[in-house]
Amino acid sequence: MLHRQSLAATAAGILLAAGIGATVPAGATAAPPRTTTPPATAQVVNVRWSGHRTFDRLVVDVRGTMPPVTVKPVKVLRYDGSGNRVPLRGKFFLEIKLSPATAHNAAGQSVYQGPRLVRIHLPALKGVALTGDFEGVVTVGAAFHTKPVYKSFVLHSPERFVLDIAHPVHPMPHCQR
Repeated sequence: MLHRQSLAATAAGILLAAGIGATVPAGATAAPPRTTTPPATAQVVNVRWSGHRTFDRLVVDVRGTMPPVTVKPVKVLRYDGSGNRVPLRGKFFLEIKLSPATAHNAAGQSVYQGPRLVRIHLPALKGVALTGDFEGVVTVGAAFHTKPVYKSFVLHSPERFVLDIAHPVHPMPHCQR
């Protein structure tokens, strides 16, 4: 019997916690519904790079929570909105998209402090451009002379997206005998 009462009390607690069967007595006022503030959209504030012994690193710094990021090879880099070609030299390009994200604040002022277009002289990475900040999507383009072999990951505190690009492997010259 005691076990049955305990089960009934537990079930009632679960139902009340879930809001099932809860009633407000007559004359009582219900608490106003909770309003939650939607999370602020992530802001892309910088893009930076560095060269290491076996790879080059591209870092996208973000203020706020890191949004989903996609990296895809494209034949040519184009500016979002206008569709104009980005003037970076290279044979291969990567497009990095962060969404939802912006590179500006609510007043429309830029919060992005990094380069808009820059040529880079590292073994793999040859150029970077901010190619878009449009309708909640921030796009960054990267240029290469050889097909990029890369891995990507996110680091926290502060939030940043990292793209490591392996240095090109040059074939060994054939030995003549």
